[in-house]
Amino acid sequence: MKHITTPISDDAIRDLKVGDSVALTGRMVTGRDAAHKWMIETFIKKTRPPQGDDMQVYEELKKLLNGSVIYHCGPVVSGVDTGEYKFIAAGPTTSIREEPYQADVMKHFNVRGVIGKGGMGAKTLKGCQETPGVYFHAIGGAASFLAQTVTKVHGVFKLEFGVPEALWVIEVKEFPVVVTMDSHGGSQHAVVDDASKKVLEQLLERP
Repeated sequence: MKHITTPISDDAIRDLKVGDSVALTGRMVTGRDAAHKWMIETFIKKTRPPQGDDMQVYEELKKLLNGSVIYHCGPVVSGVDTGEYKFIAAGPTTSIREEPYQADVMKHFNVRGVIGKGGMGAKTLKGCQETPGVYFHAIGGAASFLAQTVTKVHGVFKLEFGVPEALWVIEVKEFPVVVTMDSHGGSQHAVVDDASKKVLEQLLERP
């Protein structure tokens, strides 16, 4: 297993290949549908004007995400009312929903890694090559275990999106993932898709 700490350098990303097991340590930010849509519309495509604390949050995110990781996660968090935040569950959510946004977010914020489950498509794979970055596959069904790797919750942005959709800034220690899309154009998800299609075609050809 490779041990990597955020922020992640270009060389460290280029050294990763599909199939590598990695233990991530350092700061990362959670973000799902609402967060990605907000980042794209407000700061990248600029189809909506910044509102409220948008610009302040943007400046913070530019620093936090530079060389770091976005985690597709809708956590269960205690202490929301008191501000004494603690992650109770931190499992990955399905990543393909962010396919329209992910490559642009990676490029704009210099994001080196994306964590989720289920993989992503051709646009994100191209983004991994250009940024460069990788897609890390996390363990589905292990939300409580993954929450134990969260050593600290530094804070939260856009809590008005709701607890699962907000951008949580967390510190993790040895968060376990597997590289399934790398910066060299490799994608385990594409391999599985192709193999599945061939099997389906063979089955359909049977009399």
